[in-house]
Amino acid sequence: MTSDPLLKVSNLTKTYTGSPSVIGRLLGRKPVNVRAVSDVSLTVARGEILGLIGESGCGKSTLGRAILRLHEPSSGRVEFAGTDVTALSAPDMKAMRRRMQIIFQDPYASLNPRRTVSDIVGLPLQLHGLAQSRSELRDKVAMMLEKVGLKAGQLDRYPHQFSGGQRQRIGIARALISNPEFVVCDEPVSALDVSIQAQIIQLLQDLKREFQLTYLFISHDISVIGYLSDRVAVMYLGEIVEMGPVDSVLSRPRHPYTQSLMSAVPEIEPSGKAQRVRLTGDLPSPLNPPAGCKFHTRCPLATDICRVRKPVTETVAQGHTAACHRLDENLSLLEGASA
Repeated sequence: MTSDPLLKVSNLTKTYTGSPSVIGRLLGRKPVNVRAVSDVSLTVARGEILGLIGESGCGKSTLGRAILRLHEPSSGRVEFAGTDVTALSAPDMKAMRRRMQIIFQDPYASLNPRRTVSDIVGLPLQLHGLAQSRSELRDKVAMMLEKVGLKAGQLDRYPHQFSGGQRQRIGIARALISNPEFVVCDEPVSALDVSIQAQIIQLLQDLKREFQLTYLFISHDISVIGYLSDRVAVMYLGEIVEMGPVDSVLSRPRHPYTQSLMSAVPEIEPSGKAQRVRLTGDLPSPLNPPAGCKFHTRCPLATDICRVRKPVTETVAQGHTAACHRLDENLSLLEGASA
């Protein structure tokens, strides 16, 4: 892994405009803006796995898709291998997609039930002109199926003839057959049984080594992130609140939200010594996010300044940053608050 970033995201924002219902329009209600991703900046080094973690609804998947321009960013910049992806024309972006791919979360919804495995996995080859004949396409698909643990003899089967884990292997094969450099893994194991999750995680690790891949791995499971990732970015309500080397962030989390995620990890043999940070309330609606620090409505350490002023991101250790007004004191305060 080199220090040169393969991917650089600068101040990326994605805002959706929601139209009111027919009744809402009759009542004079105006369209509402939902900022799903807010001013996110990050880098991913070539050969690295950056884990992105946060609760459901925090904007993780939106960020991953905005990076690939599956959802057009509202503002900001995405550079891939030195190219400004956000400025590419449609034909140039089509060519770029060969190098940037995605593995979707739901192995049932992401595969066309009316297409065979050969058609599904072979589609990127057709779109990018990577197979000169039907026989060459089938040969390449058969080889990729074997790479992901399926059999070449399953080429002409349909998705409903496979289990959930096998379908996800088909999705992985489709993402990798164009020989990409960067893959967004959008919660690829969350819909699978635990035993199958372990197999898919191991497969993704093996394929990363074999094909020299770079991953943005999105998950709400901090154990999976800790096992897989080189670095981790913690996301809350569309913003990155903490980021750094996985060992540093998970062993010494500095943001109260990261500490609450760590507290939620179950212990097989509780020692009774671990401090727990318990949150109250639900994730605020992105339709009406809190002012100041967005986490203050659930934070056990919130003070008046948290309610009115957004914290700046500060360096707390080598390569480790966090955004909190009380970084200098939150470790001792959290121990007292959760004792």
